[in-house]
Amino acid sequence: MATKERWTRSPAAHDFVAAADYLSLLFDPPTVAVVVRRLRTATITTKKAKDLLRASRLPLLPVDDSELVRDLRKVKKGVKLSPVLLVRGGLGGYRPLTVADGYHRICASYHLDEDADIPCRLADLPPPKVRATPEPAARSTRA
Repeated sequence: MATKERWTRSPAAHDFVAAADYLSLLFDPPTVAVVVRRLRTATITTKKAKDLLRASRLPLLPVDDSELVRDLRKVKKGVKLSPVLLVRGGLGGYRPLTVADGYHRICASYHLDEDADIPCRLADLPPPKVRATPEPAARSTRA
């Protein structure tokens, strides 16, 4: 395909809703709220489709996937795609990159040009909360 995708300058409002809905399957509500807030304020960066798929450990969708076909049709018609929303994984926790919204757009871009730059907003997870452990009971000195 000779067509090249084009991207909007910022994600659509419904992309953040979709990201929150997906992230709510993975994280507790306070974590989702923090991550979505970070995604809303993150600056746009670009990453290659092939690198996003590798870092997320997601498979490339086949070219006949219905959502992917929809995005490819948009590209062919000149409709701009929305940047993708990503949550950075952590090697310490061995969590891969999470595609909060835009998996089909990443795959569509890969099918067009695996080396094309994809605009994305990237947020980190908040650090895990440290739970306070109760102090051990004081020992009695009586014998």
